[in-house]
Amino acid sequence: MFRFAAALVASTLLAGVAHAAPAKAPADTGEAQFRSLYKELVETNTTFSAGDCTLAAQRMADRLKTAGFADSQLTVFTPPGRPKDGGLVAVFPGKDPKAKAILLLAHIDVVEAKREDWERDPFKLVEENGYFYARGASDDKAQASIWTDLFVRFKREGYQPRRTLKVALTCGEEGGGHVNGARWLAENRRDLVDAAFGLNEGAGGALDAPGGKRVVHNIQAGEKSSFSYRLEATNPGGHSSRPVPDNAIYQLAKAVDRIAAYGFPVQMNDTTRAYFTRMAGVVGGERGAAMKAIVANPGDKAADALLSRDANDNAILRTTCVATQIQGGHAQNALPQRATATINCRIFPGETAGQVRDTLVKVVGDAKVSVSTVPLDRVDAKPAPPLTPNVLGPIEKVSQAMWPGVPVVPILQAGGTDAPAFIAVGIPVYGVSGLFYDPDLGRLHGLNERIGVTSLMEGREFSYRLVKMYAEAKD
Repeated sequence: MFRFAAALVASTLLAGVAHAAPAKAPADTGEAQFRSLYKELVETNTTFSAGDCTLAAQRMADRLKTAGFADSQLTVFTPPGRPKDGGLVAVFPGKDPKAKAILLLAHIDVVEAKREDWERDPFKLVEENGYFYARGASDDKAQASIWTDLFVRFKREGYQPRRTLKVALTCGEEGGGHVNGARWLAENRRDLVDAAFGLNEGAGGALDAPGGKRVVHNIQAGEKSSFSYRLEATNPGGHSSRPVPDNAIYQLAKAVDRIAAYGFPVQMNDTTRAYFTRMAGVVGGERGAAMKAIVANPGDKAADALLSRDANDNAILRTTCVATQIQGGHAQNALPQRATATINCRIFPGETAGQVRDTLVKVVGDAKVSVSTVPLDRVDAKPAPPLTPNVLGPIEKVSQAMWPGVPVVPILQAGGTDAPAFIAVGIPVYGVSGLFYDPDLGRLHGLNERIGVTSLMEGREFSYRLVKMYAEAKD
């Protein structure tokens, strides 16, 4: 009945303007070209085992060249000796040479995907039931496509930004064997990527159910670093028919158990204080009250205990360490001569890998169990970059214009991105995308990775508006 009445009112209003000028057609935002670019990038295999990041970077450079960018504005780079680990830096010159640039960062490598495990070919983009499916459909070729398309769109419009804009598409963020292109750029071509700040993956919006209600829009400011440690117990061994108390597997098991029982102390920074303060009003109830309490007093044990039941809350309250691999013994009828375990730690910004190792040594409390750092291409987590009004303000303004009433909440990333490589050399990097995800986080790194079609198109529009706002902002 309501719909009929509404339709009747609408038809009456339309009748009154029957002779008015026809409505202006919506502007062509280039969605068809964006879809083509996105498809090409997603379907370019960039896994370590069989892919080629340099090819993907060159294809995006070709798109920009066709749009009108000069060769001098496009740099396809390859780290020495790694011809398939390349990336792209594209520069869109600004009108004000004194204004510092803005860096738009995304990685183009993806994690491995086996065809026999997936419902669809992971390297063919499929649109089905409101989703795009493919490896990299979200992580991180959605953002890489949005940044590249943004330059194409600006060029087509004849737009001239006040600030210079830079897009960096890099390889190696997912590990697996690629050279980390972001770190290579930061350490070897700082001049090429220098900027006032950068925008990156690492955060997005949350939906309460598949295709459901928007709950919150996150912005990442800082992240934990990932380091692994090797516990090792050794012993002369012997025949299993003559067991002795001094057993390498037992020693290792006790050490791992002590680590499992240990909780690192709560730490807070500006990002996590803002997160828990804003989320308290979103979640409400006992959990919301605990969030307020932990901000007021990080030593509140009751609030800590309640929040730590949730893996997501616990992950950003403290450094965490967990056993991920274990090996021991050399024969079923022999006392073990060696037993080892890998402990992966996600370290709170400002704490170093060395400090965490020292803590693990104390927790293990056994001189016969050594604790060593597993070599990784990582850097210590740096303090989170400040969320100044100049950074946060435009995000809040665009977000509220597109999704009224959805709160913007800062978040510390418990996982890892390429941001620390740039933060380490003095370029603040923030994660914000305007991409909203189902509770399964788009099945990132898993089977049948996907992203909502509406989410991708809205994220494209969000980035378009946001970058324009930053590009015209005064210092």
